[in-house]
Amino acid sequence: MNSLQPVQILENEASEEKGEHARLSSFVGAIAITDLVKTTLGPKGMDKILQSMGRDGITVTNDGATILKAVYLDNPAAKILVDISKTQDDEVGDGTTSVCVLAGELLREGEKLMSQKIHPQTIIAGWRLAVDVARKALIDSAKDHKSDPVKFREDLLNIARTTLSSKIVTLEKDHFANMVVDAVLRLKGSTNLDSIHIIKKLGGSLRDSYLDEGFILEKRIGVGCPKRVENAKILLANTAMDTDKIKIFGARVKVSAMQDLNDIEEAERAKMIDKCKRIVDHGINVFINRQLIYNLGEQYFADHGVTSIEHADFDGIERLALVTGGEIVSTFDNPERVKLGTCKLIEEVMLGEDKAIRFSGVPLGEACTIVLRGASNHILEEAERSLHDALCVLSQTVNETRTVLGGGCSETLMSKAIDELAKTTPGKKALAMEAFSRALRQIPTIIADNAGYDSSELVTQLRAAHYRGETTSGLNMKDGSVGDVQALGIVESFKVKQQILVSAAEAAEMIIRVDDILRAAPRKRENPGMGMLG
Repeated sequence: MNSLQPVQILENEASEEKGEHARLSSFVGAIAITDLVKTTLGPKGMDKILQSMGRDGITVTNDGATILKAVYLDNPAAKILVDISKTQDDEVGDGTTSVCVLAGELLREGEKLMSQKIHPQTIIAGWRLAVDVARKALIDSAKDHKSDPVKFREDLLNIARTTLSSKIVTLEKDHFANMVVDAVLRLKGSTNLDSIHIIKKLGGSLRDSYLDEGFILEKRIGVGCPKRVENAKILLANTAMDTDKIKIFGARVKVSAMQDLNDIEEAERAKMIDKCKRIVDHGINVFINRQLIYNLGEQYFADHGVTSIEHADFDGIERLALVTGGEIVSTFDNPERVKLGTCKLIEEVMLGEDKAIRFSGVPLGEACTIVLRGASNHILEEAERSLHDALCVLSQTVNETRTVLGGGCSETLMSKAIDELAKTTPGKKALAMEAFSRALRQIPTIIADNAGYDSSELVTQLRAAHYRGETTSGLNMKDGSVGDVQALGIVESFKVKQQILVSAAEAAEMIIRVDDILRAAPRKRENPGMGMLG
């Protein structure tokens, strides 16, 4: 046997990329994903159309997490960036594009350093020093108005305006900012957004959207039932109300006379009426069922003064149980064990062209409904995503009350702190720290580029302002100038900004460590025709 013959270790069709090739593959994939979403960053960011293969599969959005979730990827490094974007969305709700862009810019700088023969571990050591000093600078610049309710509400409004300024609702951001702040303050510190219900109604304009105190269910009250109920006692159920029909699949009933058929129907009717009687015996005046309520049951409830609401789907019945304090039941033999929901007033209201049911004075005082109006479904869906981001950020800020300045101000502050430490740091780690500083300055650069302004001019002006001691300077994208972002009210949540810094650095560090990519052999499909051979 020839000793020079290569030995095959991997399975056939499995592949391996080593060293420079592996790093290049990782960098290219991650930077491509960054370039995909970075044009959506900032108040003047552009939108993307996501088109799926379905007939109506079109989404228009500039939300980073939504874009990245919809893209099918094969590159492992790109998937890491998608994961950190999802984590950012789950943790704090906003900053999904920023975290992806910062990680991509770090890798771009890391690639330049590695081309100068600087080892990845040296780069990582420098980046860790940079993250520590950047976080300290961020903490020092944070302000906390928790003790002053008036100033804290103004902080929340400014955060909401800043978050919504890059969304489709930017023209009405003051209107929506007040709406989401009122909704979040009702939560009294809770981060559970289930009690804030968002309804999308086609028609009107975004300006017609409003916040309703109470819970709105997009259903109708049963025929002949009272349309207004005060001091409601509500039984929530998930039960079949069509026992007047034989439901055994494929059942056949053979009778010898019409009287026998009539007896079967009467037995079914009696069974149904007995069930309705047991429901009414709970001492209720409102019955809400997840399933349909057929004519016989509806008529019985109407005759006994009980308002019936049918087909309140899973989401509706679960929210009703949450806000009214009731429990969902399926059997009615033990009324004493059933926890009824309560509500001061139930009435029919008009939502656009349709009727809906409003529950006012529910036990869960924080329950409220945001009704969104808009010209098309795409606008409504994007508005809902925008409000969800703002609600998530505000609910987190109510607990972590510190705020920092936006408009590139925080990134420039962190960049300056890193540069000052790099001047006194010996060795190649200082080069890595300077690279981290440049990556941070790319955030205001991209924001200015997306607005069509001269980013080089603005970012150098911004940096000079900070070195002059004007630590509240940031980008004013309304006028295309450097201004006092504190006076302009461009404020962001400290928790969001810190999460962007830490998550992006960790993701970039993970990708830059890679020196080998092993790809498994594709799974072989069996020939579908083999089983046909006799």
